[in-house]
Amino acid sequence: MGKNKLRKFAEMAEYKHVYQAGYSDLKENGFSLKGQWNKDFFRNDNPLVLELGCGKGEYTVGLARLFPDKNFIGIDIKGARMYRGATDALNEGLGNVAFIRTHIELITSFFDKDEVSEIWLTFPDPQMKKTRKRLTSTRFLELYKNILANNGIVHLKTDSNFMYTYTRELLQTNNITPEVDETDLYASGFTGDILSIKTYYESKWLEHGIPIKYLRFRLPAGPKLEEPDIDIEYDHYRSAGRGVKSRIVKKKKV
Repeated sequence: MGKNKLRKFAEMAEYKHVYQAGYSDLKENGFSLKGQWNKDFFRNDNPLVLELGCGKGEYTVGLARLFPDKNFIGIDIKGARMYRGATDALNEGLGNVAFIRTHIELITSFFDKDEVSEIWLTFPDPQMKKTRKRLTSTRFLELYKNILANNGIVHLKTDSNFMYTYTRELLQTNNITPEVDETDLYASGFTGDILSIKTYYESKWLEHGIPIKYLRFRLPAGPKLEEPDIDIEYDHYRSAGRGVKSRIVKKKKV
């Protein structure tokens, strides 16, 4: 590990708004703030919003600036990336921001039933070959249902046509109608504060003419969700280190 990464990890270890916990630690000790985020950390009753796969934390911090009446937590396993957002929040004195370094699969270890109001998925890897790893797959949506309030909101913002198409078809399969469904967000006439927040890679994709897709939907409690039975064309460009030749992927059983 490089000296720069070690420095960042050492600094973040002193940040009181950054938490790190692995599987073994959670299994042995649990997580003290589970079910108590508003009471013991934020010390208010404001809605709790998560950004999963937050990367550098640009959205977590940007949303916290825009909505001081909400609490925001960014979650990612890449601590060196998270350092930027965590440091910005510290330097700006944003009391409505926290970060957790962990795997998203462990999310129910950090939050209790009905504790979360909204979830943001900002440019997740579409995982075109691995259904179970997609952050909008039934596997992950069922995890979100365990912590989201009934009809809690999920936001997906993506450059990937594959990810957008897959998620839209999954919603249709399960009779969930999106509140917002845009295939070209910045050319759609959609108005909202979220348009003012652009991640580094989002700006690069826009520069190259790649439209940004946006879905907002509510996730109801109820029967287990089903995967869509469709064929989806792979993305044909390279994006943030991902990309394959254009071809067809068929549904895989999970």
